[in-house]
Amino acid sequence: MNEYLIFAKEVAEASIKNEKDVILIYPMMVIKDNNQIRILEIYKNEEAYKKHIASEHFKKYKKGTLHMVKSLELVNIYQLSEKNFGRIFKRK
Repeated sequence: MNEYLIFAKEVAEASIKNEKDVILIYPMMVIKDNNQIRILEIYKNEEAYKKHIASEHFKKYKKGTLHMVKSLELVNIYQLSEKNFGRIFKRK
C-alpha cells in the first residue's frame, strides 16, 4: 500500500504543478478500509482531462500501479453549486 500512496501523491502534486487546467487531484484513503483509495479529480474541461491522461507523470503512475489496482470505477458527478465551486477552488 505504501508504494501505491507514493505514486498517488507524486502524480497529484505533478499534475497540479504542471497542468494549469487540472483544478484538483486529491487522493484519499478510506478510514474503515485502508486498502481502498478514492481520488477526487476536477478538470477545467474534457480537453484538460485528456491532456492529463496523456501526460508523462500520469503514464508513470498508471504503469507503476497497474499491478496494485484490483478494481477501478470512474464516477462522473455534477456540481450543485457553481457559486460555491468558484469560491472554493480558485486557480490563476
